[in-house]
Amino acid sequence: MPNPCVADRAVAVVGSGPAGFYTAAALLALPDPLIRVDLYERLPTPWGLVRAGVAPDHPKIKSISAQFTRTAGHERFRWLGNVEVGIDITREELLARYDAVVYCVGSPADRVLGIPGEDLPGTAAARDFVGWYNGHPDFRALTFDLAVRRAVVIGNGNVALDVARILSTPPDRLAATDIADHALEALRGSRIDDVLVIGRRGPAQASFTTPELRELADLTGADVVVDPRQLGPIGDDEHLPHGPRHNLEVLRRYATADHASSDRRITLRFLTSPVEIRGEGHVDSIVLGRNTLIDNGDGTTQAVDTGEREVVSAGLVLRAVGYRGVPILGVPFDARAGIVPNRDGRVEGGDREYVAGWIKRGPTGIIGTNGQCAADTVRTIVADLAAQPGPSRTPDPDSIETWLRQRQPELVDLEGWAAIDAAERRAGEPLGRPRVKLSTWDELLATARTVHV
Repeated sequence: MPNPCVADRAVAVVGSGPAGFYTAAALLALPDPLIRVDLYERLPTPWGLVRAGVAPDHPKIKSISAQFTRTAGHERFRWLGNVEVGIDITREELLARYDAVVYCVGSPADRVLGIPGEDLPGTAAARDFVGWYNGHPDFRALTFDLAVRRAVVIGNGNVALDVARILSTPPDRLAATDIADHALEALRGSRIDDVLVIGRRGPAQASFTTPELRELADLTGADVVVDPRQLGPIGDDEHLPHGPRHNLEVLRRYATADHASSDRRITLRFLTSPVEIRGEGHVDSIVLGRNTLIDNGDGTTQAVDTGEREVVSAGLVLRAVGYRGVPILGVPFDARAGIVPNRDGRVEGGDREYVAGWIKRGPTGIIGTNGQCAADTVRTIVADLAAQPGPSRTPDPDSIETWLRQRQPELVDLEGWAAIDAAERRAGEPLGRPRVKLSTWDELLATARTVHV
């Protein structure tokens, strides 16, 4: 591993998704002080949700990885993969070796519904399904019963639309993407032809973005069904903000479209909440409740259960109701909000510790939102570094690498990641695919190991 050049200070960034890379770029761009950045990652691969969360049929969004690659080429940057803070090394050991530590670990847990039957086989978090079809090694061994006719997706955000789209897209179209091979094979045998997407609030409150909504029919070729009675009069749209107003325009087009053109259907239903998931040993139906919106009097609305119930048959239920942060050992944590409590990115009660991204503000915004979030945290770091007298507390880079390899002999550096990246691209080229992902820990580590043989 090449030695980074001399710097005035050194910062450890934990987590190499968008927030981590944006934080590293902002730190490296500072003219004074010159900062060396070591970016730690639990997985043998970088990029976080750009690799393992963005749907495979969205290559333009994945192109942000080119920006991250440029950051990785900086002379004061190191990427240190397959190192888990709290397992291989401790928070205290990082603080002893760096002038500051920034946690960019995202929100890796999923929210639960808290309804009967949620743990039945045939139900799962969308997070698990997304990780499975994107080739995340933690989810490689999962299986999903696709030999059913109807799937219900709970949630009204972009992840819910991603899941519905992957379930409804002809596999031959997906075969041109970087979808994991095991998922593609399973989807080729899928019998699902009816996907119901439900949200507890109305169409104007749905959190999906207009491009995601608009492409639902184009990318899948499925009929997208919307009940026009749930959309209200056209004149009611005029007071809405830009996003919801354009969403309603798309929904109205779906509501008036011809729905006899495809043998596959995606139904978007609003003001609907899951009440109970039923089945004997496996989900076979879901009880849905009907909601109504009430005005809270402060410009907000609230979905209230009307007591109406409907039982819908379903063989697969996926919940896409949000993500949650998880505690970092020894770091303060707000369990209710699922974030590390902080002020301008500085951890409250921490010692030279900072946060950026979802663990700082919660799972909101798009990938680019993390850029400003990281920049704000870096301003706080710079102010604090200026107040720290004396030289950097960081030992030379070689000693840190020696320490890490003692703790984690299978440490994956940028050369190891380059070997993984090249192998995946090489496998995809003859198939006309951007890459064929290595999706098990053994495959990834064995490929990374080849550069040090």
